Amino acid sequence: MSSSEISEIPLKVYWQPGCSSCLKTKEFLIEHGIEFQSVNVLEDENGFDELAKLGLRLVPIVARGDNWANGAVFRDVARVAGFEWQEQAILPAAELIKRIDHILVVAGACLSQIPEDKLDTLLPDRPRSYRQLSYHIFQIPSVFLDRVEKNMPYTYEALISKLPVGITTQAQLLDYGQQVRSRLTHWWQQTGSNTDFSQPGKVYYGEVTLHEVLERTGWHSGQHTRQLILTLEKMGITPQQRLTVTDLAGLPLPKNVWDNEKTWD
Repeated sequence: MSSSEISEIPLKVYWQPGCSSCLKTKEFLIEHGIEFQSVNVLEDENGFDELAKLGLRLVPIVARGDNWANGAVFRDVARVAGFEWQEQAILPAAELIKRIDHILVVAGACLSQIPEDKLDTLLPDRPRSYRQLSYHIFQIPSVFLDRVEKNMPYTYEALISKLPVGITTQAQLLDYGQQVRSRLTHWWQQTGSNTDFSQPGKVYYGEVTLHEVLERTGWHSGQHTRQLILTLEKMGITPQQRLTVTDLAGLPLPKNVWDNEKTWD
């Protein structure tokens, strides 16, 4: 198939609301002036069927015909979309660790302000509760730690926000978050600071370095913490702690907090 014939095949982005990587992928293409068909797999009944034909059942995915890329790896997205990608600078690992720790502190503070009887309220247009969102924020660095400490597979399934059996109350969830913070600090002090971050990341979404995985851990948790702050605001509760511009400087977060197509309301 010629390049002109390939360019006539529509570029599609498969996504779902509240997905930080999905939003970032859409914004990335928009910033580069790339037109695409937006497929919300939670609303378009054909979305998952089309992904299944590619042998996939996850988002975000950018596809042009049979040629596809996981939206988490921009160099691959640019290849499928047909433009040149320029690599961006990444904050040093030590700085990323500090940012992640602070993000988890803010997330814990926000979680503690949500009335416990509201924790199972669902987010708009997404079958994920406030409880699950909070857990996911802590889960992201935990999965990273499983990868570097235990060499466990970094899979899509590992990041599904399903709470363990032992976490049923707000207090237990807050305790889990504190455990993740302590574990991250211990790992960094013991071995993390001497880690070769140029090594392969060994993650499900593509060929990236461990440094890129650590950066993603930071902005991924940071984006969902922004959503947790928004959750409080929509409940009429003033957050006791927030993430400032300085806290997030240098992290490649999406511009929007929730989505560029779906409003919270």
